[in-house]
Amino acid sequence: MASPSDDLPTAFENDYLVRKGLCPVTQIRHQAEPLESHSLYFEQHGWGTEYKIIFIMGLNSSGFAWGPQVKHFAPSDSHTILVYDNRGVGNSGYPRGPYTTAGMAEDAIVLLDYIGWTEKRGVHVVGVSLGGMIAQELASRIPERIASLSLIVTTPGGHFWQNLPPWKGVRSLATLMFTPDIAKKTPIVMEMLFTSNWLKEKAKDDPQGRTNFQVQTEEYIRRMSITKPQQFMGHISQMCAAVMHRVTPDRLRAISRSIPKVTIVTGDVDNLVLPYHSHDIKASMPEAEFVQWEDTGHGIHVQRADLLNALLERTFKEGKERSAAESA
Repeated sequence: MASPSDDLPTAFENDYLVRKGLCPVTQIRHQAEPLESHSLYFEQHGWGTEYKIIFIMGLNSSGFAWGPQVKHFAPSDSHTILVYDNRGVGNSGYPRGPYTTAGMAEDAIVLLDYIGWTEKRGVHVVGVSLGGMIAQELASRIPERIASLSLIVTTPGGHFWQNLPPWKGVRSLATLMFTPDIAKKTPIVMEMLFTSNWLKEKAKDDPQGRTNFQVQTEEYIRRMSITKPQQFMGHISQMCAAVMHRVTPDRLRAISRSIPKVTIVTGDVDNLVLPYHSHDIKASMPEAEFVQWEDTGHGIHVQRADLLNALLERTFKEGKERSAAESA
């Protein structure tokens, strides 16, 4: 029998697609409330067995935004990766809001259980922005299952006014919420995510000699053309999760002590999550590695894809080695 997800297009190459589908979160949790009903759309790419990685995307973006990481890790003989749409975006469902990062972390646990990634120290977690907030809550709940944790351009949270983006980010997010036209959205997104210097530069290895702005504009339009438009409730509910997020220093210290390898990554020109938030995380996670790149914006996983992918490879390797030493 055909699955409802069979007709949903993927943004990635099919050569390394292991499976895709809808994880029935509501059925697994035995929830009866119809307004809580939702499924999570996921895709697994790469046939490797040595490293299992879940990538958790940020605010109002689908799992398709992990393009540079899927392209890098999926062809590997060692890696298999899981990307998915958080509740309230893409092909996933829209349960009643507002959402919380704790609730979204519970979604991720259900998904990991559903695909069978349940072994001790068996998964590497990568979260960017809101995804990094969700990753903190996930790590607090199942630390024994995690070999490494990468927290990228994210925040430990605090009072809601501390969680608000800088003014440029607030203005951009508000404009995007009421701009349905993809072509009109695109320049707003580019300026919000990337540094102006980088956007003007020639794209690396582009045979047409285009700028980064031109390449990323084309890619964004392509990706959005096959992504379901986000409903207004999803916008607002995910934003609520971000501004209400808080993981205390004590909880961060507990995470840091309980996971073999933690890496914190940020840029220095971020219009959505100010870099000092990453410094705050590091202050509560003394064992963690801290990395900051210059002239780097919020879209760090795209702008610094080569650097980040190499850093993640090393993080996964060290996490695996430390996990093995832990059990020896």
